[in-house]
Amino acid sequence: MRFGLFVPQGWRFDLVGIEPADQWPLMLDLARRADRGEAWESLWVYDHFHTTPEPSHEATHEAWTLMAAFGAATERIRLGQMCTCMSYREPAYLAKVAATVDHVCAGRLEMGIGGGWYEHEWRSYGYGFPSAGERLGRLREGVEIFRQAWTTGSATLDGKHYEVDGAIVRPLPIQTGRSGIPLWIAGGGEKVTLKIAAQYADYTNFDGTPEVFAAKSEVLAGHCRDLGRDYDEIVRSANYNTVIGSTEAEVADRLAWYRDHLTGPLGAAKAEEIVANLATQPLVGTPEQIVERLRGLQDLGLAYAIHYFPEAAYDRSGMELFEREVIPALR
Repeated sequence: MRFGLFVPQGWRFDLVGIEPADQWPLMLDLARRADRGEAWESLWVYDHFHTTPEPSHEATHEAWTLMAAFGAATERIRLGQMCTCMSYREPAYLAKVAATVDHVCAGRLEMGIGGGWYEHEWRSYGYGFPSAGERLGRLREGVEIFRQAWTTGSATLDGKHYEVDGAIVRPLPIQTGRSGIPLWIAGGGEKVTLKIAAQYADYTNFDGTPEVFAAKSEVLAGHCRDLGRDYDEIVRSANYNTVIGSTEAEVADRLAWYRDHLTGPLGAAKAEEIVANLATQPLVGTPEQIVERLRGLQDLGLAYAIHYFPEAAYDRSGMELFEREVIPALR
């Protein structure tokens, strides 16, 4: 199994209480720490502008700026976004940005891409909030523009949502695989998103609970059969909110800390709701419990797990425990 790590960037109230001037040095230190070690294959950020589950004036650092900065400041670790919203930037422009970042990081970029969902963010930035059908239509056309741009150096498309005519994307990315920069199609929509993934994706990313992961995998396999795509070419991944402790009491203490942490910006009721949901998720437990659950998911075809540690900006001990006792058992 392969492992990725989310860096706290503010979107999930995970930099609250840290002075804005100290946030980038903290993120950079976490990134360089991951880069120096061997536990993590990749480093990830979210593509969002406002905090969630509620917008606030707490800081949220922008994903593609971080991609370029991390690219220049690290040497080994791969860099991705989970996931870039197609409609937040015109796809030909985004293809150009990504190709440049791939040079900055010497060919270590991953492109996570999806249709987008955070309505308040869309409307507040002036993007409207088109129907799910339109958002997914933009995703499909944008991915086609990426593929052309990164493999031929230009893109032309007279589409329903996007029109480009010989958009030049030079230099080409350093990476020269099937898509140029590897494409992660994120989302589990069975009729459209997974069909786009079957056609274009190098990686997928959808719900990582065992029952849903198995069901989505079966749908993806069906689309691959229909399209004549080799299902085994696509690496299936999932994201996990990971809370780990040496004992169940330590796990409970971490959850209690997180509830207290969220109570400040969100209030007691919302904080309790979030933590109650978190406590039921697959990767909340001791190292032994988490290894067992990940092995079960591996048997279902999970090949890549990307982990978010809610306390990472304040306390690295959970992440360190995961590195010592979980990753070696599964790699």
